[in-house]
Amino acid sequence: MIVGRYLKPLAGERFIFIVSMISLTGIALGVAALIAVMSVMNGFRADLFNRILGVDGHAVVLGYSGQMKGWRDLTKTLRQVPGVVEVTPQVQRPLMIARKGWSAPTLLMGLRREELLTISLIRDNIVKGSLEEFRGENAVVAIGQGLAEHLHIKTGDLISLISPDGQSTPWGAAPHIASYRVIAIFKIGVSEYDKMFLYMPMKTAQDYTSMGDSIGSIRLKSDNPDAIEALVERITPLVRTYGTVNSWKDSNQALFEALEIERVVMFWILTIIILVATFNIISSLVMLVRVKTRDIAVMRTMGTGRISIMRIFMAVGCSIGILGIILGLILGYLFLYFRTEIVRGLSQSFGIDLWNPEIRFLSEMPALSDPWEVVAIIMITFTLTVLATLYPAWRAANTDPAEVLRYE
Repeated sequence: MIVGRYLKPLAGERFIFIVSMISLTGIALGVAALIAVMSVMNGFRADLFNRILGVDGHAVVLGYSGQMKGWRDLTKTLRQVPGVVEVTPQVQRPLMIARKGWSAPTLLMGLRREELLTISLIRDNIVKGSLEEFRGENAVVAIGQGLAEHLHIKTGDLISLISPDGQSTPWGAAPHIASYRVIAIFKIGVSEYDKMFLYMPMKTAQDYTSMGDSIGSIRLKSDNPDAIEALVERITPLVRTYGTVNSWKDSNQALFEALEIERVVMFWILTIIILVATFNIISSLVMLVRVKTRDIAVMRTMGTGRISIMRIFMAVGCSIGILGIILGLILGYLFLYFRTEIVRGLSQSFGIDLWNPEIRFLSEMPALSDPWEVVAIIMITFTLTVLATLYPAWRAANTDPAEVLRYE
């Protein structure tokens, strides 16, 4: 009852109420910012991880000099290794793609149809055309949306692939140029991949690159990507005569470590917002104690103990903190729910692209809330709120009723 009375703005106490509302708003904004930012960063890392590894695999066996013979026996052996869930032989070669005076670098990926269809990021994200003709020795290709937009390519168009590894002539090496029909355009969601990747039936790719029956690499997927080092140790002796093994950590570890460091730094920087808001709780409670000095003296005279007085003022401060946490949770999840609309609206208002896929890698802003992280945010905020109430509550509990009532 007393806490409820002290939370209401009475005559002459409106300024204290305003300071308390500022504290509540600060805590709410701090909690909302922490939840929103951490969820977006978690979602960014998880989505980027899934998209990159969904295409590149968890480990790659690279053939010596870019070629690997006897790969069929090796793929059978690798499929029997514990922890390996998928083995995909492929032809991989950097080339140039050209059409009507436009050109761009591209990465040729030669795969068999059944193995291309196991890559869900390609199979489920065909924006134009289809993979129906992607088989055998058909002279067809599937390209990323970014590459198609850059070169103004539509499904059914003919494109030219240019390889520097051509035939030798008296005047030097002539580039190998061949034309292929675009049957599908896909959108992986990683801008660098959508602007670079080009898929071709494996037999067609082998003929174009003059590799015969050889391939360039074997892509592997593990049942536990985080423990890929153990898998690499198991398969290294098996592939030593064919090539070398690189894991996803060898290729992308620096990127994911940078994201993790940024996530931790952002967490503690945004926690400062909550810390500043708790200082406002201290200010409002100190002022409330000064205003309620006579009430405190009366309660002490009637037999209220010091602990009870401390509990009253701690409950007032904690009520502000708890209301701020609840409001922050609501605001945070509203932002996450409408994040795409908010980013689009701000981009249109300020005339800038706040989520540029070429900078952010991903086409859309992802979000993934970690329940334990949310609990940690709530506990940190509540702990800071409790600590902020200790000094004002201690001051109130140590009020001398005789000294106060002497002048009343």
